Amino acid sequence: MTVGSGAEERGRPAELFTDGADGADWEPGLADDSGAVVKAVARQIKLWREAAGLRQAELGAAIGYGEELVSAVERGRRIPRPEFLDKADDALGAGGKIAAMKKDVAEARYPKKVRDLARLEAEAVELGAYNNSVVDGLLQTEEYARAVLGSRRPVFPDEELERRLAARMARQEILSRPGVMTVFNFVQCEATLRRAIGGRTVMREQLRHLLAMARLRNVDLQVLPLGREENSGLGGSFRLLRLRDGSTVGHNEVQLVSRVIADPRESQILDIRYGIIRAQALTPRDSLAFIEKVLGET
Repeated sequence: MTVGSGAEERGRPAELFTDGADGADWEPGLADDSGAVVKAVARQIKLWREAAGLRQAELGAAIGYGEELVSAVERGRRIPRPEFLDKADDALGAGGKIAAMKKDVAEARYPKKVRDLARLEAEAVELGAYNNSVVDGLLQTEEYARAVLGSRRPVFPDEELERRLAARMARQEILSRPGVMTVFNFVQCEATLRRAIGGRTVMREQLRHLLAMARLRNVDLQVLPLGREENSGLGGSFRLLRLRDGSTVGHNEVQLVSRVIADPRESQILDIRYGIIRAQALTPRDSLAFIEKVLGET
């Protein structure tokens, strides 16, 4: 099985910095291959603007953006959104050449490590996740996710936080892809439902969102109550992904490190552990009632 790097092909787990694990860099920025793409797009926009004889402020006025944003895009400090590229293409008479870069920019918008994880998720026919610290990223509301990312220390620069937030929201598309019915099952420790990340209002909306997600036909959501005498997930949160080729890989996160576990011996341990955790948790039906109870108390 080939998953990501050559290290994985040789059975060694590759390290990815995603979600709660954010790497050792204090200012991660565009340190991966996306940086070159963003700079190339920025250079093209600047060349087209200069060829049209427009100043940055004039281009901004023509497409409905401020001069500061246009400048940030041309310096590669901001990643342009699709509508920015469409409007710039029209205003500069580029004949579709600027708009054609939307696909490249869309991929560059997210850190490479996140894109690697998203590719694994896209290949999965079944995804299982146990979480004992926060609500799983695939189930987070935007405001809850913003609060989670905002609690990181050292703090993310504003642009990096927005970039990671957009990546997390985009990954949630796999829950309802047309024509694809990947099976999802999530086990959330009760602590994640009661930890008021972002405040009471944010948490109430997050609980309502969990109830809505749990009612999707391809999603099972279970709660592992704190009152249970047994919890086989005390070692921390993790994921299991069963891929189309029949193989199973794990995904584990700890402080500063997030890794894909491709070694069958290790993924088998996680598989066994996850089965026990699901058995220890409430049934999906009882879990819905439990979340409704917590919502009423929040």
